[in-house]
Amino acid sequence: MRWRGRRQSKNIEDQRGSSSRGGFSFPRRGGGFRFPRGRGLRVGGRRGGLGGVGLIAVVVIMWFLGVDPAVILQSLTGNSGGQFTSPQTNRQPAKLGDDLGKFVAVVLADTEDAWRLQFKQLGKTYKEPRLVLFSNVVRSACGAAQSATGPFYCPGDQKIYIDLSFFQEMKFRLGAPGDFAQAYVVAHEVGHHIQTLLGISKQVRRAKSNASRVQANAIQVRMELQADCMAGIWANNTERAKQILEVGDIDEALNAASAIGDDRLQQRGGGRVTPDSFTHGTSAQRSGWFKRGFKSGQLNSCDTFKAAKL
Repeated sequence: MRWRGRRQSKNIEDQRGSSSRGGFSFPRRGGGFRFPRGRGLRVGGRRGGLGGVGLIAVVVIMWFLGVDPAVILQSLTGNSGGQFTSPQTNRQPAKLGDDLGKFVAVVLADTEDAWRLQFKQLGKTYKEPRLVLFSNVVRSACGAAQSATGPFYCPGDQKIYIDLSFFQEMKFRLGAPGDFAQAYVVAHEVGHHIQTLLGISKQVRRAKSNASRVQANAIQVRMELQADCMAGIWANNTERAKQILEVGDIDEALNAASAIGDDRLQQRGGGRVTPDSFTHGTSAQRSGWFKRGFKSGQLNSCDTFKAAKL
């Protein structure tokens, strides 16, 4: 992906290396995928019922099953979508000195340009999200999260949270290397921000509240596949405007989408594939909806909720 020398977003908060933030003081971890041990997790200023290891074990299991991390965080803090109090944050643009941080800032800037144009076509004004880089642990308006949660979007503060070590996890554990695979992850989370701005997220929460577990999972699948399709829209619009693609880039994104399909993750975890538990869609569905968004470049191609077949 051609990204060097291009505009970096100013909507970056770099909290990496921060310690004792909001009561947390976990040690920095090295290159491995290690978890802090022996600490209770403080949630909302008090010590939660799960210790650090217990919470992480739950989060890892849920993540490999494809469950939205925000759902876990909300259940721990007693919050529900859209009813959060945003924590105080430093609004000054981050000064990024590392290549990976700069890369993410460029990708976020590309999403800003692409979605600003899309919203203009809809007669709307695009409100840009902020992206928080963190290491080990972070406090969001959705509650507390550790690196094992993976990247997530919090509708309460309209921010995306990423520990960049996740990209190493993608490469070595999930078999999804490449800078465009990483860009796809950012664009997917921005897709959830688009759903919030367009009122889709609110409609989904309402529909899920009146549904059975299996029905709620099916609704969540359509929401996640729509975010994949929106990531494809970003890729289409950015390529047409800036010619960013290099040979193999789209294959990297499709491989990443396939690698985090519910069926693939359940197989990787050694368990039985149970479609009723899917919350993000199969590998084929995720890559297919990304391709649909990339081919069309238009929002009207991403209505997964009306699609007869996913």
